[in-house]
Amino acid sequence: MKWRHAGLSFLVGAVLLAPSGAWAGPALVFEPYNGTVFYAEDPDALWFPASLTKLMTAYVTFQALKAGTVTPDTKVVCSLKATQQAPSKLGLPVGGEITLDVALKVLIVKSANDVAVMVAETVAGSEEAFVARMNEAAQHLGMTRTSFANVNGLPDERQVTTARDLAKLARAIIVEFPEHADLFTTVQLQVGKQLVRTHNGMLVSYPGADGMKTGFICDSGFNIVVSATREGRKLVAVILGEPSITSRRDRASDLLDNGFKRYFWKSLFGTSLDGLAIQASLSTGPTHLRDSVCGAAKPARKVTRRKGSRSTVSSGAN
Repeated sequence: MKWRHAGLSFLVGAVLLAPSGAWAGPALVFEPYNGTVFYAEDPDALWFPASLTKLMTAYVTFQALKAGTVTPDTKVVCSLKATQQAPSKLGLPVGGEITLDVALKVLIVKSANDVAVMVAETVAGSEEAFVARMNEAAQHLGMTRTSFANVNGLPDERQVTTARDLAKLARAIIVEFPEHADLFTTVQLQVGKQLVRTHNGMLVSYPGADGMKTGFICDSGFNIVVSATREGRKLVAVILGEPSITSRRDRASDLLDNGFKRYFWKSLFGTSLDGLAIQASLSTGPTHLRDSVCGAAKPARKVTRRKGSRSTVSSGAN
């Protein structure tokens, strides 16, 4: 029986292997409604979420909307603190206003760091109070290795997560708040005279893509949580630490493609997000990719790049 189990595990691993040449950062592909995992690589390695943080900012705001403490028409006012955030930004002046509905769209589509602070101050009275709600929500969702220190994902050593924890968050958004699904599919919107376009190019390039969020700071590399639906089947991929936008898109596309091709295997060999065995040592700190992603003489990690891939560098959380 032991040998049979070992052989079965090897067979499953061979079937669900990621394509060769993929960057070896954390990754996880799962079905959101029952939590079945299709592929996992270092799902418990600590990582900087960058603007994937805004998924939790949105989740806590959805909770407030459901509770009735705010409405889509609630005015969201730009504070001095909001104007002091690093790009990406909407760029309203102090005292400028938009509705909470518009603010949520700008938060996800443009990944605006100033708007994240505006939303937090509107919903909870201060960014600090909102961050406390974020950490409470993380614990409630079983995101045991996640800690939030700000609402937008700008660099902070205390702000860490894992691919597994982000998968739990994405699943909660999809299952608990289906009424907000259209928010994550928006490619562009008009805000005053500004035409705001999404950072999530997979909404355009990947057939069936219908969400969710990208993220980048130098120390995290290029991150994405992306959902897609084909023939009534939905999958979500979490990809962390890619060296470029191109490699992020390619790896997410490859893993989702493999997931859809092997969809039937879930009923035979699937395990849940909670049941997935820990696949990384519980290190005390996150990986830092600044040198390898944003430029230095010696990369921090060994990288296998696809031909023609490029690194794009920005100082903000996008």
